[in-house]
Amino acid sequence: MTDLYLKNGRTVDGAPIELGITGGQITAVGPKLNGLQAAETIDLNGDHYVSAGWIDDHTHCYEKLTLYYDDPDLDGVPTGVTTVIDAGSTGADNIGDFYRITRDKRTNVYAMINVSKTGILAQDELGDMNRIQDDLITQALADYPDFIVGFKVRESHSVVIDNDVLPLIAGKRIQKANGDLPLMVHVGANPPALKDVLDLLEPGDILTHAYNGKPNGIIDQEGNIANFVWAAYNRGVIFDVGHGTDSFNFKTMAIAKYAGLDPFSLSTDIYHTNRENGPVVDMATCIEKMLLLGYTLPEVIPMITSAPARNFRLAQKGSLAVGQDADVTIFQVRQGHKTLTDSNHNDRETDTLVVPTHTIVAGTVYTLEG
Repeated sequence: MTDLYLKNGRTVDGAPIELGITGGQITAVGPKLNGLQAAETIDLNGDHYVSAGWIDDHTHCYEKLTLYYDDPDLDGVPTGVTTVIDAGSTGADNIGDFYRITRDKRTNVYAMINVSKTGILAQDELGDMNRIQDDLITQALADYPDFIVGFKVRESHSVVIDNDVLPLIAGKRIQKANGDLPLMVHVGANPPALKDVLDLLEPGDILTHAYNGKPNGIIDQEGNIANFVWAAYNRGVIFDVGHGTDSFNFKTMAIAKYAGLDPFSLSTDIYHTNRENGPVVDMATCIEKMLLLGYTLPEVIPMITSAPARNFRLAQKGSLAVGQDADVTIFQVRQGHKTLTDSNHNDRETDTLVVPTHTIVAGTVYTLEG
């Protein structure tokens, strides 16, 4: 007998979909699963969307830090997110502790390892190149191969101080020496210049905070996408939203959308402060902002399912197919009013609300208040 039967759902394209789940895996998928017998059935009445579990590929959820931290189970399951990837909060010194304290979380937790061995103990973790020790990273990868899914380099002036792109050069060296795992690069105030950062990135590398409103951004002085940005985008650098407290601007995103410089992935850069006080709040709020700017559900949902699963090689996640992990997000799109705010305190009004109602992780159902 099937453990769980999701009945009368619909895909983001509007097609009917039903799922059977057993033993933490998806065991049946179809428009109608006639005759399926299950221990538990959830009838979605045709008015709920069913998607692969949402993946947030840029979070900060190591609870023992003082700058950027949170509980993964506040960023994840209660918000419809089944999997969070911490973006470099920890380095070789503390990633083992992070691994241990996340084993009993309801939300799936993975991590990018910061190339600084300290992680983000302080804002300037890459201000001292001696904190980058290749052998310590190699050992951490050997110790936690199913937890560490990539590398993180934060390339903004407050982080690197006078080291410019040297930490990124080191990060690329470490990447190539350790199985070529994905590398995510944070950008912000210069130096280093965004062009110098992008010039070092290769296909499959990830630029996060790509749509910020800072002078060191993707928009040139004439208000267009800079040529060097197009060059990186067209050669396969992955552009990730990475909303965050300071890194998402409505105007920048609108210019990029009009030009066709669409993000490959949508992430929140969430931690306790921007979750509690905004402007991030949660993944659903970030989806609402993308819809407000003219993206459609069929365009946005892959940005938080199949794209991050592909980018970070989470082969068992990101799609609704037989044999995949039974990570599922069920949500509604409702009419209602909300003020949405970007990272530069610009407000826009929306009447389209995204409301997660159920989060399913490895077949376990969490019913939300929505």
